[in-house]
Amino acid sequence: MGTPARISSDNEVAEPLPGERPLARTRPSSRVGGWSPTSWKAKPDPQAIRYDDPVAVERVVARIEALPPLVSSWEVERLRSLIADAQLGRRFLLQGGDCAETTRDCRADTIVNKLEILLKMSLVLIVGGRKPVVRVGRFAGQYAKPRSRPTEVRGGVELPSYFGDLVNGPEFTPEARRPDPERMLSCYQHSAMTLNFVRSFSAGGLSDLKHPECWDLSFSEREDLPLSVRESFQATTRQLGDALRCMDALGGAGNELSRIEFFTSHEGLNLHYESAQTRAAPSRDEHYDLTTHMPWLGERTRALDGAHVEFLRGISNPIGIKLGPTVSPVDVLRLLDTLNPREIPGRIVLITRMGADRVEDTLPPLLEVVKRAGRRVLWICDPMHGNTITTSSGIKTREFGSIMREIEQTYDAHDACGTHLGGVHFELTGDDVTECIGGGVREEDLSRAYETLCDPRLNQAQALELSYCIARRMRASL
Repeated sequence: MGTPARISSDNEVAEPLPGERPLARTRPSSRVGGWSPTSWKAKPDPQAIRYDDPVAVERVVARIEALPPLVSSWEVERLRSLIADAQLGRRFLLQGGDCAETTRDCRADTIVNKLEILLKMSLVLIVGGRKPVVRVGRFAGQYAKPRSRPTEVRGGVELPSYFGDLVNGPEFTPEARRPDPERMLSCYQHSAMTLNFVRSFSAGGLSDLKHPECWDLSFSEREDLPLSVRESFQATTRQLGDALRCMDALGGAGNELSRIEFFTSHEGLNLHYESAQTRAAPSRDEHYDLTTHMPWLGERTRALDGAHVEFLRGISNPIGIKLGPTVSPVDVLRLLDTLNPREIPGRIVLITRMGADRVEDTLPPLLEVVKRAGRRVLWICDPMHGNTITTSSGIKTREFGSIMREIEQTYDAHDACGTHLGGVHFELTGDDVTECIGGGVREEDLSRAYETLCDPRLNQAQALELSYCIARRMRASL
């Protein structure tokens, strides 16, 4: 992501495609029959926002349509090519970030912390898996959240649910909870600022990461960790330090760390916003959703006859599809037929989120049916959403051990099926929050720094510990 620049062969940023010009919005696509950027409006949308002023919505959408795209089509194509490599086992995808971004967190320190934890995790995974890592951040657009109910009741008062800063505010007042279309424009602006900072950060140097022995490895001293695990953490850190110092000693090679690629992803939830930035490439019969590099379908939006599948089937971005324990193998094949009928490499990322207690029963049938059908997909594991629990005091959290257990069982299922796990998907932050228990955080610690407005996230130490555990599993399978 960022200004196209030539770097190493493993991390080369694609140049603009020949003849590339600013993308047109109105050009029809003959590639997908009956589709247009707004054909979703004729389909049912279970997450539709109930705006009280449709004219204001159209006015804001028209303003966003006229603004420059947030990402470029060649960046999207670059990510799709990297995912195609990952589908063949040549790369590993790391996806992570906030459960729901807020505009108030569009700050330099918050963004840097998220970028640095993703970069640190990716370096650990590179050492473990001996392959390049594709970094995808849930940022610069993850401003909308699906809800199980359109309204919320507190103390006998019923108001619209909080659907993320793209729609309304978290405060439980009629004014804050009123869906406001102007928020789409505000979130576009904050996404643009975030992307600008990410690009400058990526090009500006990451010299502090050349000293991984200075990373926070306090988790490796916990008494509940076996000695062999602690030694593995420390050995991997030494390997990282040696490799990075060697690159630095070679001169220009070490400078490659200053041109790391980051891509963006978010759930394509509010289709007014997504379709407003959907453009046709003038030199190719392709449409792109240019709010992000990789939009995804959630558990609540992947109905075959729904608005979200209708919208995503016509764009050329890589698409993530969240698969929970209720999805059937037939449903998965139908989704693949609808969203990738031409079997385009790098198009589909299947994100499984079964829960540690259900992986063994629910995942193998999906792996088998996709394998037998010969479909080319990238399987990645989201061990967060299926492992949400509520404490005795009513706090929503996730247990670190369950998260790790789902990852291990997902690896086991792929090994048994002869497929491969090609990535992981985490809700995390680079800040020192206490939202998930385990990994050094006790239940009584949750109140110390529980800051999320939606789902609990891993803190930096927990996320880094998970990356070491995954790296050990990757190394063992080499």
